[in-house]
Amino acid sequence: QAQVVESGGGLVQAGGSLRLSCVASRTIFSRTYMAWYRQAPGKQRELVADITTTDSTTYADSVKGRFTISRDNAKNTVYLQMNSLKPEDTAVYYCHERISATVYYWGQGTQVTVSS
Repeated sequence: QAQVVESGGGLVQAGGSLRLSCVASRTIFSRTYMAWYRQAPGKQRELVADITTTDSTTYADSVKGRFTISRDNAKNTVYLQMNSLKPEDTAVYYCHERISATVYYWGQGTQVTVSS
């Protein structure tokens, strides 16, 4: 059984919105650090946004003001609301759960494609 499972990717026109979801299992979710990364073709995986156990958030400069990360501990779920999408946001988006420095999990990824 996968530890983290993403959903919500798809094809959208520039200026549109998508909401990604990531469900984590078998952990005390409220005590875990969660993040969204993305990887575009030919590029390195990069951090998009993260959220700590105290709901402190950080964002990549490229998505500030457009993306919002949030978590629902009752549902073991972290979300990434993406608004005003741009073609350069096209990538595979990965959910990352970190329980400790040596225990962490990646989801399988969900494709987001933004057409111009």
